[in-house]
Amino acid sequence: VLNSKVLDKVFCVGLNEISIVRKNTTSLINIKTKLDGEFLNSYWSDGLIVSTPTGSTGYSLSCGGPIVSPNSNSLILTPISPHNLNARPIVISDNTKIEINVSGREDFHLLSIDTKIISLKQGMSIIIEKSPIKFKLVNMEGNSYYETLREKLFWGKDKRN
Repeated sequence: VLNSKVLDKVFCVGLNEISIVRKNTTSLINIKTKLDGEFLNSYWSDGLIVSTPTGSTGYSLSCGGPIVSPNSNSLILTPISPHNLNARPIVISDNTKIEINVSGREDFHLLSIDTKIISLKQGMSIIIEKSPIKFKLVNMEGNSYYETLREKLFWGKDKRN
């Protein structure tokens, strides 16, 4: 579960992912990213996804991110259509504090947390970190995460293998 802070206020709590994307433009945006205060990268892209393991099979996966086991203590940063081919997803500890600053040709960008969206003014700092909120996931007897993956992604269904 993720918290996102804008202007030092928790905006929203998300279970799957937080994405920062361009708004009203076809131009790339520059997403300056720091992990625990250390500069990681400036992504020239359409956006950036910060995903939980639960969200790793959604938007992040469709943008080339890895599938991460739901019981792992990690977060995934996946660039959306990056300009540089060497910009790749990275898996980090879920105890990492992520700081993001976005710039581009437009004055506003979009911050999306699961299904909630707000407009962010250029230059605003976004802090993403693990939420103190915990939840219990109901696991139905007879259901397997890996079996569900095999079925939904058609793993092993190719008759040639």
